[in-house]
Amino acid sequence: MKILIVEDEPKTAAYLNRGLSENGFTAQVAGNGEAGLAAARTGLFDLVLLDVMLPVRSGWSVVETLRKEGILTPVLLLTARDTVPDRVKGLELGADDYLVKPFAFSELLARVRGLLRRNAKRSQEPLGAGDLELDLEHSDARRAGRSLGLTRQEFLLLSLFVRRRGEVLPRSLIAEQVWGMNFDSDTNVVDVAVRRLRRKVDDPFPDKLIHTERGLGYVLRAR
Repeated sequence: MKILIVEDEPKTAAYLNRGLSENGFTAQVAGNGEAGLAAARTGLFDLVLLDVMLPVRSGWSVVETLRKEGILTPVLLLTARDTVPDRVKGLELGADDYLVKPFAFSELLARVRGLLRRNAKRSQEPLGAGDLELDLEHSDARRAGRSLGLTRQEFLLLSLFVRRRGEVLPRSLIAEQVWGMNFDSDTNVVDVAVRRLRRKVDDPFPDKLIHTERGLGYVLRAR
């Protein structure tokens, strides 16, 4: 299990990193909200530990943006703000749980394991569109019962389309969420990736799912 720690206080970040590593987790630290958001967008983490009071972008802004973009990675807010309105605000923006500082590491560990168990059950639920089905636990995609043999990156791209089906996604958003990079209009990395994905998802089947909206981006539509 890989956990993203978004924490600007170096001692706290090191303490969390060490404790999680000693308990069998792989951890990565981001030192501000913008860096944390970029890392979370990659889809490589099973859980985000997110401080609320961060430089550049607040933890509230990070979790709100993730949820608006359809990223459902569990988020545990770490906050020194223990008033009811502050706690409610975090949950309403999309956080899964919160823990008030200072806290015992044993309680943090229990919260982390509980969220991971809940997410494991959720990830086993089918996600799809039309005759397309995604197995999130095993990163496998099937269409009409046939495995598509996608690479990890292709699966991330397709899962983004499925989660936001019916919505036209600009190339800049796709680049940010799949590759974690700023989109350069002079590059065609997104177009090449979509073209390769279509060869597997659409070409062998009569009904096409991934469509181009000229000048706007791409959209997945299913009957």
